[in-house]
Amino acid sequence: MISRLKRCLYLSLLAVSGLLVGSTIWATEVTDIDFASLPGDQFEITLGFSGEPPEPKAYEIATPARLVLDFPGVQSALDKKKYTLSFENARNAVVVSDGARTRLILNLVEPVPFDTRVEGNSLVLRVGSDKGARRKSSDLVAELSSTAVESGIDADFALTGIDFKRGPEGAGLITIDLSDPAVNVDIDKVGKKIRLEFYQTELPEQLDRRLDVVDFATPVEAIDSVQDGSTTVVVIEAGGQYDYLAYQADSQYIVSVKPLTDLELEAQNKKFDFSGERLSLNFQDIEVRSVLQIIADFTSLNLVASDTVTGSITLRLDKVPWDQALEIVLKAKGLDKRQEGNVLMVAPAAEIAEQERLQVEANKQLQELAPLETAFVRIKYADAAEIFELFTVKTDQGGQSGGGQSDGNATNSILSERGSAIVDERTNTIILTDTEDKINEFKRLIDEIDVPIKQVLIEARIVIANTDFKKELGVTWGLAGLDKLAGGQIGSASGDRSLGFSGRRSGLTPGAGVIDTFTYSADEIERDDGADGIAGTGDDGPTLFTQNYDFGLGDSLAVDLGVANPTGSFSLGYLTDNFLIDLELSALESDGYGEIVSQPKVLTGDKQQATIKSGTEIAYEKETSSGATSVEFKEAVLQLQVTPQITPDNRIIMDLLVSQDSVGTIISGGEPSIDVTRIETQALVGDGQTLVLGGIFQTEEVNGTEKVPFLGDIPYLGKLFRNDLRNIEKREILIFITPKIIDDNLLDR
Repeated sequence: MISRLKRCLYLSLLAVSGLLVGSTIWATEVTDIDFASLPGDQFEITLGFSGEPPEPKAYEIATPARLVLDFPGVQSALDKKKYTLSFENARNAVVVSDGARTRLILNLVEPVPFDTRVEGNSLVLRVGSDKGARRKSSDLVAELSSTAVESGIDADFALTGIDFKRGPEGAGLITIDLSDPAVNVDIDKVGKKIRLEFYQTELPEQLDRRLDVVDFATPVEAIDSVQDGSTTVVVIEAGGQYDYLAYQADSQYIVSVKPLTDLELEAQNKKFDFSGERLSLNFQDIEVRSVLQIIADFTSLNLVASDTVTGSITLRLDKVPWDQALEIVLKAKGLDKRQEGNVLMVAPAAEIAEQERLQVEANKQLQELAPLETAFVRIKYADAAEIFELFTVKTDQGGQSGGGQSDGNATNSILSERGSAIVDERTNTIILTDTEDKINEFKRLIDEIDVPIKQVLIEARIVIANTDFKKELGVTWGLAGLDKLAGGQIGSASGDRSLGFSGRRSGLTPGAGVIDTFTYSADEIERDDGADGIAGTGDDGPTLFTQNYDFGLGDSLAVDLGVANPTGSFSLGYLTDNFLIDLELSALESDGYGEIVSQPKVLTGDKQQATIKSGTEIAYEKETSSGATSVEFKEAVLQLQVTPQITPDNRIIMDLLVSQDSVGTIISGGEPSIDVTRIETQALVGDGQTLVLGGIFQTEEVNGTEKVPFLGDIPYLGKLFRNDLRNIEKREILIFITPKIIDDNLLDR
């Protein structure tokens, strides 16, 4: 019956995936469907139409029992296609539509007479064995033969082609071409095979063959088609875990066999937890003990039933797993089971619960009376004190713990109430005193958690790139002159006088550069009795003397707008007998690039923090509250601090602190400043992958101008009285991190 039900189900899905949606406006639609039970194993199906119902074209199939009504030119407006029926002789009803008609498929247990009638805009289908004026199956067969041409059903259908191809996600697609869409198809899964039966269908000789498709890497391994009387049988052999879907699109019948993924397989197993061999049970008022005996015989299990297992049960189970059948019987009678090996014990649930409670109390009493033993558990990789803390609530100062003593040194059930433990930190050993069962349980637990942790190599790279550009252009002006003035005096003598001047940053004053000598005659100066010939009170006689004036070109700067440290300069000068002017053009242009790469590495264990530093400690004086000074230190270091955590899929979660500090400005007698480059974050990285944690990009551009007021603003000429400055500095910092899980095999070598 299960096989027939599957056949009906797949036939009811006819053309679901291949329906053609047209633009036709249907004159009549099926708008409603209703089911009603009648006396004498009869029932009615009422179909509501939007207009007058058309005359249906009906035919019946004996095996499997099925009644089909076609309504030409009618479209279905129902929201469902399949309706489960609770009538004794009916399984379900399916209403489907294609581009030409609407079909009602009624799946029955066995063929019975039926009749139809029209009531307004409704068509009533009455199914049952009423003795009234109802058509019988024999009458239908005769009518069917006379209306075969009219309904489009030919007794000699045929398969015209069988094709196979690999679909998406590794699915196998079997396409079977039909000579007529009205071919009756039955599909069923038998073991690992999918069996299709095409009734009253001929298989051409060229298609009577076996196709080996195992090389296509799909669940389908072979397709075998044979002729069995008037039925064509196509067997699809598949392997592995798979699911299949069958549908008809016009004259093509398509079977898709798709492999199940791990998630789909797990979900499928959760939906149905029973995997026993299938059996069928059909009994009326049978004793429960007899049903249990039947299941025990079917499964070859030894059965022990309690005396309190009584009562009778009526059941009808068709091809269900035996463990599901047993579960149904036990739940129906309030029973429970326990299985040890191949022995199955069945008793009321309350009785089994009471037995288990008594067993727990007995085990507890045995535990209290069991002799105590002492064992030494050597901890290999972990810290014995930390392992001991995992299982204890309180520990005394001596490192000893008891199971349930009055001093409060209790454990979390890893030891019994009589047990105790001592930690020897020198040998990294836990000394246990407890029963043999508890000691063995503790050892098994230690074997699971006392394992070497994985090692992780963390490599960081800090890249600092500096780029600078500087350009200066300026002009330096200088002038000097000398003029002879009449009627002047030098000292106290009367006569002509010479005046000299020069331009400097500090003004027009004599300098100390090149010495020019001016000579005065006896007629031009007053004589005195001085020894130096300079004006005095006495007459020294006719004496010539000189007066020194400074006209140094280096200091004769009327305007100084030159470059402080020029790379090159160009000078021009103009000189007469009493006047000098010079011009110096100076320029500077510099371009530089620097890169600093720091690459700290550190090896640590899973969930173990590691730190590595390299740098300088800067000493400075700091005043104390008493007025004295003390020497303190500040760090300017390259530092990598990381705590890795290895995930089950071999990726690494890291808590990171990466910094590269440098010395900044140091104030005399004060605390120095630190230039900080630091990043602190948490990141998830794959094993061996490189992650850019962050970066800083800085750009500084300075443009400046120094000029002589008014003169520097003159177009074009003003450039001679101006100093232009342009300075560009760029700084880029990038921080990379690369974690690598160290292979345990490398550590063992």
